[in-house]
Amino acid sequence: MVTLEPVQVGDHVLVGVEVKLPKTTLLSISTSKGYIMCGALDIGLLNEVLSDRQIIAARAVGVRTIPQLLAAPLESVTIEAEKLGIVPGMTGAEALLLMM
Repeated sequence: MVTLEPVQVGDHVLVGVEVKLPKTTLLSISTSKGYIMCGALDIGLLNEVLSDRQIIAARAVGVRTIPQLLAAPLESVTIEAEKLGIVPGMTGAEALLLMM
């Protein structure tokens, strides 16, 4: 099952996506510039294989819900996200605000 839900971050309403799969759930919240996602996101792939796309993204691990994704500290970020000041350890919500 796929669920789309509005997510309030500061003064902005973003799109949260939850995809329920067998034994796991994929979570993401996106802006027009980038996104944050659960541990299924492969930052290495984005930085290395897809570097020409200059993807702005960040990953939080151990999250099971959209609110947890917003509150969790980021475990890793892409090179392009770092250029915006997004760093591991900041919350998902803080990163999304920098992606506006």
